[in-house]
Parts: sequence; C-alpha cells; structure tokens
Amino acid sequence: MDHPAAHIDAAAVATLREERVDWRHKVIPPSFWGHTVAEVLEAAPRLSQLPTPVLSLSRVAMTHNRDVLAAWCAERGVALAPHGKTTMAPQLWAEQLAAGAWAITVANLPQLAVARAFGVSRVIVANAILSPLTLRWISDQLAGDAGLDVMVWADSPRTVALMHEALAAHADTVGPRRPLAVLVERGAAGGRTGARDEATAVAVAEAVAASPHLELAGVTGYEGALAHTTDEAALQVVHTYVDSLVSLHRRISGLLPADRTPVVSAGGSAYFEQVADGLAPLVAGDEARVVLRSGAYITHDDGFYRGISPLGSAPRTTGPGLRSALHGWVRVSSQPEPGLALFDAGKRDLPFDEGLPEVQLVRARTAGAPPAPITGATVTALNDQHGFLRWDPATEAPVVIGDELRLGLSHPCTAFDKWSLIPVLDDADADDPVVVDLVRTWF
Repeated sequence: MDHPAAHIDAAAVATLREERVDWRHKVIPPSFWGHTVAEVLEAAPRLSQLPTPVLSLSRVAMTHNRDVLAAWCAERGVALAPHGKTTMAPQLWAEQLAAGAWAITVANLPQLAVARAFGVSRVIVANAILSPLTLRWISDQLAGDAGLDVMVWADSPRTVALMHEALAAHADTVGPRRPLAVLVERGAAGGRTGARDEATAVAVAEAVAASPHLELAGVTGYEGALAHTTDEAALQVVHTYVDSLVSLHRRISGLLPADRTPVVSAGGSAYFEQVADGLAPLVAGDEARVVLRSGAYITHDDGFYRGISPLGSAPRTTGPGLRSALHGWVRVSSQPEPGLALFDAGKRDLPFDEGLPEVQLVRARTAGAPPAPITGATVTALNDQHGFLRWDPATEAPVVIGDELRLGLSHPCTAFDKWSLIPVLDDADADDPVVVDLVRTWF
C-alpha cells in the first residue's frame, strides 16, 4: 500500500529565516540583536559566541535519526505520522515530511493551528475535540481546502453525539461541509483515554458511521501509557493491547466509506517495534494503512529514550541505533562547599521529568584544546535557574568556576517548549561547534 507523504508550505517555512532576533530569544547574544536569522547563520557563529545556558541540537544526529526511522518504516510497509508536539518546529516537520512522513500528529487546537499556518495537508489530532468553537474552525478549514485531511479521535458514543451536534448546528448556519474524519480510540485498563472494551469501541464506530457530519476513518490508540519498561511483562502488555487494535479494526472496517482506506494507528517512540510487529498482518493482507506516530525519535536523548527505544542502547529490532541530538551547555557559577558546584541552568531551561541531566564533558579552558570527559560527577537537582553538580568531597574537584559543561538530556518532549529558538550545531563533539541553523518553536 502506498503512503503518499503529506505536504507543507515550503515558502512559509522559508520565511522563518527572515525573522529578526533580539532579546526575546534567550539563546541570541546582544551582538546579533536586530539581525535576521539568515544574517546570523551567514555569520556562522560558534558555540563559544552564545551565552549559557544553551539547549542545542545536533545536525548530524537529527539527520541520521530522521533517515533511520524513515527507512525502518519503509522496510515494514508502515506509514509514519511523527508527533509534532515533541518539537513544535515546522522546520523539523518539513524535514520529516520530505523524508516521506504520511502526516503530522498534533494534540490540540493550538498545535493544529500551527500546522495549518504552515500548510500541513494531513494532520492527525490525537485527541477528542469537543469544543464547538474548535469543531467549527476545523470544519471551515476543510471547506476552504479540498486537499486537507484532518482526523480526530473518539472513545465514547457521547463524544460522537457532541461532535455531531456542534457540526450539525454549524452546517445549519453556513451550509453543507465535508464530514470530519474520526478514528475510534481503543484503550486498556490503567491506560489513558480510549474505550476500555471492544463493545464500546464498536458502538462509537457505529455512531460515527451514522452521522452525516462525521466519517469513520479507522482505529487508533496509544500503548505508551500502558508500560514504562522493557521487561517481558511490559512488552506482553503492549503486545496484547496491539492485538485488540487488530480485532477492533476487523469488527468495524465494513462501516468505513468504500473510498477511504482504513487507518490503524499506534506507536509512540518507546514501543514502535511491538506495534509494527503486532499490526504486520494488516500490512501483509493490505487490510489497512498502519501508521506509527513516533515523535521523540528525531532527537532521541541521553536518558529515558536511550534506555527504552527499540533502537536505543539495548535494541529490540534491526537497524542502526538512534543518536542523541539534544544537549545542554551550562557554565559553573559557584563552588560554595567541597563536593558541590552550581551551574547556570535549571527547570526553566532543561528537561527533568524523565531523569535529570547527566554531565558529559567540560569544554577546553584554553583555546585549541579538545573537550574533556568528566567522570564521578552527578547532577542531583534542578531549581528554577540553578543546577546542582555533586561529587565525592574527599576527591579533587572536576570543575572550577567558569567551566562550560555539556550535559546529556532526557525526554525531548519537555525540552523544546523552553526555547523559542534553538541552535543547531554541526558537530556537538567538536572543540567549538558551528551554528548551522536556528530552529523556531511554537508553544
């Protein structure tokens, strides 16, 4: 089954290079205030010219990760709809779509609005949409763009009834509209949203099929809320859940319009190999378009995803491993007691919800020297704007005030939202990396 990639407005993405940077962008030093992004990049600044703290992305690692997962999906005949909420960066969405992504996934109206502002042509909204205001806006978007495909989720007949009522009232006011595509969400006990049993899910599908303002598009769900480890018990939970998606698809596929290819979608960044394996019979039988929604793979990390990803430090599938493209650069600002240093970044700068940063190296104290690895020192806490680095107070201090450190970070989903502009470095391992791009985020 072909999986034609969605489109994005390349001209709209290109205009981001014309944006002027200033004090609103905490990564930009005063010497570049008032310049456009294009002018900053033309100057090819180095990391040493940026004030700390800095969150950076690695160009080589992101390109590697993008291409690895695109190839991995293509080999298995599955489509990819990266979860755009991870980065909220249309520049990176454009790269993912250029690599063949079938759609972009978002979670709510503000994120959908960003996707539409940049002309994304196919969007999965991984949530139920109940606000009449939002439903009217989506309906108008569909009416104004014949090439647009938006899919939302539903896990209850009441959800369907509320969507139907809002869209029916809108149609009475503005006239007939294209129906809104709906994926039936199957859940599981202890999970997040989603119908907890197949009978309820079938009832949802029947309600969608009965509404002239809605169109049944397939089945969806999210396995990542059901497990958090890679032991056999956790993987079995995911496997059992994926089987329930197959069963539901086969129960309701006959309710879909004849001209719509059924979609069966799951697969975050932690268990995508389990999802692809479990849904493989649907691919082999050409029964449905199987769509993974992995998002964090584009940057991977040095924490949660490094440990749990199928292409992480303990791989569970074939293919090149993913690489961390996400780093924090901080400066030691205080050493108030033996065994303790404070650095100039905290919760407002770096992610911490899935593990604290890990100290990796110290940049050279003298020009021309290479960075040096640090061992025996651990980040133990983050305040709002301070980080705590500790080591055995009986040993020699591995850092001095003024040292610049590179930190490995965990969980990109809570990193991008802290930075409106993120520098992309050519090589994060270089003595003084060059900034080759500035990625704009929209949170």
